[in-house]
Amino acid sequence: MTFKTSSLIAATDSPSQAGKKLRKALLIAVMLVTVFLVAGISMAIGWRPIIGAKARPLTTRNFERTPQRLERGRYIFMGLSGCVHCHSPLEGSQRGFPPVMSLMGSGQVLVEQASLGRIVASNLTPDMQTGSGTWTDDQLARAIREGIGHDGRTLFPMMPYQNFRGMSDEDLASVVVFLRSLPPIRHELPKTTVTFPVKYLIKKLPQPVTSPVSAPLAGNRVQWGKYLVRLASCANCHTARGAHGKPIPDMDFAGGQTIAMDGVMSTSANLTPDASGIPYYDEALFIRTLRTGMVGARELSSIMPFVLYRNLSDDDLKAIFAYLQTLKPVRHRVDNSLPPTYCRRCRHKHGAGDQN
Repeated sequence: MTFKTSSLIAATDSPSQAGKKLRKALLIAVMLVTVFLVAGISMAIGWRPIIGAKARPLTTRNFERTPQRLERGRYIFMGLSGCVHCHSPLEGSQRGFPPVMSLMGSGQVLVEQASLGRIVASNLTPDMQTGSGTWTDDQLARAIREGIGHDGRTLFPMMPYQNFRGMSDEDLASVVVFLRSLPPIRHELPKTTVTFPVKYLIKKLPQPVTSPVSAPLAGNRVQWGKYLVRLASCANCHTARGAHGKPIPDMDFAGGQTIAMDGVMSTSANLTPDASGIPYYDEALFIRTLRTGMVGARELSSIMPFVLYRNLSDDDLKAIFAYLQTLKPVRHRVDNSLPPTYCRRCRHKHGAGDQN
């Protein structure tokens, strides 16, 4: 054997050596793919859709039943936070869509559409078979502020738990006390079914509340108004939303979200003090509008739940108006009396959209 031949043989790997190199290359490739996959998921959607929503362990706390809490809970449920409007069948033929009082709190199907699935507002009455009769106080509390249902599932964010996270501990206790006072109503409802991938994406939203939450002093009118506006979820309707339901930047409270309910469709108004918003409102007109559902001779759309907000006290309505006056003015004309046209500001079609 010549030197050249022996060198060639020496330079050629044995099958076992080649296999080891191939396995090593594959391992490195898998590791690189894993690293990029982990980084991609972390940057795009995070891990919550995969590993599940954040949820704190339940406690055995029970809220003391007092007349003050019962009355405050009624005020929040029936008026301020509009709980009764989602968790009760509505009188669709009446202006303002008032709840059917004989079925108050017994739940309803809110949405059935291919893109979302079926969204159901639960029966909150203490019926043992179809309602909240077997739920603990803390299961109710965790659902209201943290978005985790009594059965551990992530609640669809039509339930505005992201706003209710700011609900004070005392107001939370009051709502639970009021719910316990409702007469039990047997009302069988289908289960919520959320479509893919939405059912995974919403798992990013719940956040445990692990420290005390207090309300601002009612004497600070603007801060108290801000607190009330959050519990009333005003921004949820009066802020236009873009892709994936996210609020459009710099459009806070500037309207432009089109909402349909029971065959009625309307686009939310601009509530900012810009000339295209409600600068002509004074305190008296604001209160009168929410009491009557009328702006002068013009009727508010029934989608605006004035039938609930008319139950708020004058002091609370004054505080809400005081806070709205502090909002950043946003130029965005919305006029439901005009035909829908494309709006460059909110990227939706609505009346007067072409004037923006």
